[in-house]
Amino acid sequence: MSAITIRNLNVWFGAGAERSDAVKDVSFDVAEGESFGLVGESGSGKSTILRAIEGIAPNWSGHVSIAGEVLGKRRSRQFYRNVQMVFQDPYASLHPRQTVDRVLSEVMGLHGFTDIDSRIGRLLDDVGLGSGFRFRYPHQLSGGQRQRVAIARALAPEPRILLLDEPTSALDVSVQAEILNLLADLRAEHNLTYVMVSHDLGVVGHLCERIAVMKSAEIVEVLGVGEMRKLEANDPYTRHLLESSIHSVR
Repeated sequence: MSAITIRNLNVWFGAGAERSDAVKDVSFDVAEGESFGLVGESGSGKSTILRAIEGIAPNWSGHVSIAGEVLGKRRSRQFYRNVQMVFQDPYASLHPRQTVDRVLSEVMGLHGFTDIDSRIGRLLDDVGLGSGFRFRYPHQLSGGQRQRVAIARALAPEPRILLLDEPTSALDVSVQAEILNLLADLRAEHNLTYVMVSHDLGVVGHLCERIAVMKSAEIVEVLGVGEMRKLEANDPYTRHLLESSIHSVR
């Protein structure tokens, strides 16, 4: 079953002579429970696709269906239960004057949960922090701990789909592996579907089954991670990208 269906997605900024096309005629499907990667050079449109799905890209056209819901210009309450996003910079995405408890409580309150106290404890355990972090502020946490809080916040509404926008790129290399392993464990435990943006093929190869390679706002090729590791690509740009990253992928 398809969790995400995207057909002929276009995203642009400006109008007329000032129009800039950020995503052009993109189509792909993501199966329920799959982890799907979007890779390519900076500015190729990867993160813009996530923003279009999330509803924070102002100008877009095409067909987008998420968990059976065909999306229009506005998103339903159920959409925000089903789909959550984890951003690149965990410090910028957390309110500096709110404790971890407040961050998680607000999300669950917005989505109508009542047993908030027990849920917070379970969420913090799920992301490997524990109750000792409940009343800390973001500045009292390391980068990896802040990203774990951001992941807990994304999990709070019990979503089916996580959109991951470079979730480890702001972290030290030693911490990146911990967060990737956590995401892999959470996906298996909660049967989550991931769409992950990254410029690092090693990161994508760790977490995803398939990748879409983007160049100049378009998808040039979709291939499995096994094909990626064997450098079995048809498009010249994809082959160049794989060859230049071969050490990180292996």
